[in-house]
Amino acid sequence: MVYKILILGASYGSLLGTKCLLADHDVTLVCRTATAELINARGTEVRLQLKGENAPRAIVSDDLPGRLDACTPELVEPADYDLAVLAMQEPQYLHPNLRGLLSRLAAAEVPCLSLMNMPPLPYLKRIAAIDAEAAEAAYSNARIWDRFDPQKMTLCSPDAQASRPTDEPANVLRVNLPTNFKAAAYATPDDNDILTRLADDIDDVRIDGRDVPVKLRVHESLFAPLAKWPMLLTGNYRCITAGAPISMREAVHADLELSRDIYACVEQIVRRLGAQADDLVPFDKYAAAAERLDRPSSAARAIAAGTALIERVDKLIQIVGRQHRITHPAIDRIVALVDAKVASNRLRVA
Repeated sequence: MVYKILILGASYGSLLGTKCLLADHDVTLVCRTATAELINARGTEVRLQLKGENAPRAIVSDDLPGRLDACTPELVEPADYDLAVLAMQEPQYLHPNLRGLLSRLAAAEVPCLSLMNMPPLPYLKRIAAIDAEAAEAAYSNARIWDRFDPQKMTLCSPDAQASRPTDEPANVLRVNLPTNFKAAAYATPDDNDILTRLADDIDDVRIDGRDVPVKLRVHESLFAPLAKWPMLLTGNYRCITAGAPISMREAVHADLELSRDIYACVEQIVRRLGAQADDLVPFDKYAAAAERLDRPSSAARAIAAGTALIERVDKLIQIVGRQHRITHPAIDRIVALVDAKVASNRLRVA
């Protein structure tokens, strides 16, 4: 069976989109007008290093079995799709056209798979140990999620690291760290059938007989995607400094013992919510991966560029931790610094 998959976001979303196209499923990327025109004319190109090779391969959508197109949000009819993937950063959904599309997705009851670092509020409502109403303070606008059925929403940890090369057109994506997507199961069997079939089809893909990295793994546990939370606090948000942003490698390795301590604290929060040890990633494995990340996080780059709205997973983790009386002075310092940077950028925009 060929699935029709709607992906909101043509940058990071093109990575999962390419994996779906390789598996002979059809993909529509939702993006701005200029990007949609570019993709419809020239397709997408994802540069990914295959196992056993020394250089990345350019995987071009026009050469793949699945069909790709792109369009702007107002042109999407959600009922035409089997699955919707949320691959934009959370503040981007405040745009009126995207808010309208989210409302139509909720009304059509299309199962949604979030690739955001910031879990959509409907997903948090599936976790009994989280006070979702209190968590609303971490969101750009919590109301955009009100119409979604939590049972139709799941979360996927976007562990694979990818970025658009600065000197390339907007249809090109380079994969820097080809790790897997880790998705939590849906609450209903029919939606899980789509997710597991898609994961199996992606797993079967080969190029010239070689296995293709970046799999989609489906976990029964609601907490598997939250394995990203310790990484985000230990690395991504610590790339934000009082001065210029620093690389992920420097953020983690400049003070490895403090990094280990922050990581352990956030792990404790996730464990208190219900996660088990096998839901989580050991610190040493994460620290080894961070050695390869020589750029600042997207959040740090956005702050440095003057953005007044970023995903506030740092604040969300602080709020959830305090609900369970788990705190750490380093987490409080991170949140206070990001608050100050965001406030400063907001003043400049005003």
